[in-house]
Amino acid sequence: MDFKSHNLSESELKEIYKNLLYPRLIEEKMLILLRQGKVGKWFSGIGQEAISVGATMALHEDEYILPLHRNLGVFTGRKIPFRKLFAQWQGKKSGFTKGRDRSFHFGTNEYHIVGMISHLGAMLGVANGISLASLLKGEKKLSLVFSGDGGTSEGDFHEALNVAAVWQLPVIFLIENNGYGLSTPSNEQFRCKQFIDKGIGYGMRAIQIDGNNILEVYQTIKKIAEEIRENPEPVLLECITFRMRGHEEASGTKYVPQHLFEEWQKKDPVENFEKYLLENHIISESDKIQIRSELLAGMDEDLEAVFAEPEITPDTNEELRDIYAPLQATEISPTSKTSEKRLVDAISDGLRQSMELHSNLVIMGQDVAEYGGVFKITEGFVQQFGKARVRNTPITESSILGAGYGLAIKGFKAVVEMQFADFVSCGFNQIANNLAKSHYRWAQPADVVVRMPTGAGVQAGPFHSQSTEAWFYHIPGLKIYFPSNPADAKGLLATAINDPNPVLFFEHKHLYRSVSGPVSDDYYTIAEGSATVHNYGEDICIITYGWGVHKALEITKAMGLKASIIDLRTLIPWDKETVKNVVQACGKVLVLTEDTFTGSIASDIASWISENCFEYLDAPVKRLGSLDTPVPLAKTLEDNFLPWGRLELELRALEAY
Repeated sequence: MDFKSHNLSESELKEIYKNLLYPRLIEEKMLILLRQGKVGKWFSGIGQEAISVGATMALHEDEYILPLHRNLGVFTGRKIPFRKLFAQWQGKKSGFTKGRDRSFHFGTNEYHIVGMISHLGAMLGVANGISLASLLKGEKKLSLVFSGDGGTSEGDFHEALNVAAVWQLPVIFLIENNGYGLSTPSNEQFRCKQFIDKGIGYGMRAIQIDGNNILEVYQTIKKIAEEIRENPEPVLLECITFRMRGHEEASGTKYVPQHLFEEWQKKDPVENFEKYLLENHIISESDKIQIRSELLAGMDEDLEAVFAEPEITPDTNEELRDIYAPLQATEISPTSKTSEKRLVDAISDGLRQSMELHSNLVIMGQDVAEYGGVFKITEGFVQQFGKARVRNTPITESSILGAGYGLAIKGFKAVVEMQFADFVSCGFNQIANNLAKSHYRWAQPADVVVRMPTGAGVQAGPFHSQSTEAWFYHIPGLKIYFPSNPADAKGLLATAINDPNPVLFFEHKHLYRSVSGPVSDDYYTIAEGSATVHNYGEDICIITYGWGVHKALEITKAMGLKASIIDLRTLIPWDKETVKNVVQACGKVLVLTEDTFTGSIASDIASWISENCFEYLDAPVKRLGSLDTPVPLAKTLEDNFLPWGRLELELRALEAY
């Protein structure tokens, strides 16, 4: 192995050696503990340490690194105390996630590390958001994100590199090419000869280096970092290495030909660098012994201290409380100065005023800039706020949602528009596993609002008309808003943007230009979880939201039915107190949704009423939703699909019960 120290001093070389040796010593200790049954699963990075250590040492301490589960050298390189790391690995309360996640599945802003989730590729888009935030702040900082060779097959990899190239973001995409994705060899994963060949396809520089040569890794990344801080651009860096242990220890290595271990053992990054230092009299044998002794000092003491920590005593209140970051914004009441606005205008107005209020708010989505979005909600925003804050995106739902999360990590707010709510399926992982779990896992707010143009009634067929709110209702950590009228839409959007938690904000397309009403011209907010009650009749209570509010008002009026119609306005959280009070007054309840009948939010609400309001009921709780089919295109079929034509019949039956 050819080590070129260039202008590095002896003290710098010794420091590199210490940083390289330390994760190896920890791993050797962990493998002993694993055999003794004192620790559980372990993902070994033995043989790959030079990449993690070299990359970490090459960056500034306040530049974010997004590592994987084989990058112990990142964590030790950032000087995280071993006791804290071991507490995390053991699932102790003193770890980074309070025992809620394992090994390297954690983040820490103190050390500028954002740990992985198990879904490979998911953090690449997050790195983009972090670097975008640095650009917007004028910080001249970068982010570095790791990917294994297996993870490059994920769609997130393509999306993230494409976005970074289009936006010229200062990101280093580091691929650890170790020859295997778990047990699958490279020739069964991809056909390209090497990953640097992909660079031209993304319009970015691509560099390949020996990932086992610590000096080559360190000096290459240091040079790239210096360049892209001054002239932002993404760089694809392929580090050739080999995994000397199994994917994780339980999986073994029988699937790997033995001769590969023999070849790569000769390229061991620690042994070779140590030999280089000894041969060049930079360290002596006694130095080597002393350095090892210093690095090992206190390790056993830390192990015993963590082993002695008690198992976590669950606190249910704390578990539920930590799902969401506290919302501390003060409610601002609407003023009496109003204008008649359509739903689409009210949303635009609320979004514009929030952009004026929050200088750290960024809007991202397909065609949202000069074009103004397909529904023209952001029309004129580029002229007022500039393209840095109103950003057209490639068609990359997952990567842009990840970028929103990255912005939040750096203290920004993001509004991400799904052109149609149906398309959110392409970004489901980012919402369900990054945004939703962020605060619970490592106390990091995910300050992202996802705007969701939704619903049927516009003859748009099965891919532009779905009601997708129930897809997310089951996921702890998300909030769901679904206003039915312009005044609520404006105020609730402001509330959602103020909230540090991820909010899915549903906007019914059919109502965009068909519904209007008086809306305060000034900025205001509306408290979440506060339903509105219309009419206050005592014959029947109808609980609904969105378009259902208008259809319930229309049909009960035509029937002459004295009904109380509850507009939930927000679905997570929803107003249980108001529902209980109105149910108690009425005794008969219909829960109405535009969504398909089976598994809808209506089912959960009906169940809650049966459990908590049974003594007030004069009839079984009824539900009504759309047919359990995709949304059809033809108007007659769509009308038949929707529940509105069946609403009067259901109400007559309930009234007569």
